[in-house]
Amino acid sequence: MQFMVIETFRDQDAKAIYTRLQEKGRSLPDGLAFEGSWITADLGRCFQIMSSDDVGLLQRWVTEWSDLVEFEIVPVSPGKDTMKAVLGEP
Repeated sequence: MQFMVIETFRDQDAKAIYTRLQEKGRSLPDGLAFEGSWITADLGRCFQIMSSDDVGLLQRWVTEWSDLVEFEIVPVSPGKDTMKAVLGEP
């Protein structure tokens, strides 16, 4: 399953986030995959795609970063898969 993770940086402190990332890495538990990320021009938010079959792994990862980031997590699927499901195609 894929998730759109919308991170809002507390106090717009991108430097604290990148410092931790350099020092400790993403802190991903085994079974949670990072697919890609995009940062807003004002350095206030990050949009990531993560994937895992176990939502508990995503929750574990969130706890590692919740002191620096507020999270919104939305389960998503590729548009082509959604189109097939809506149209009843195999």
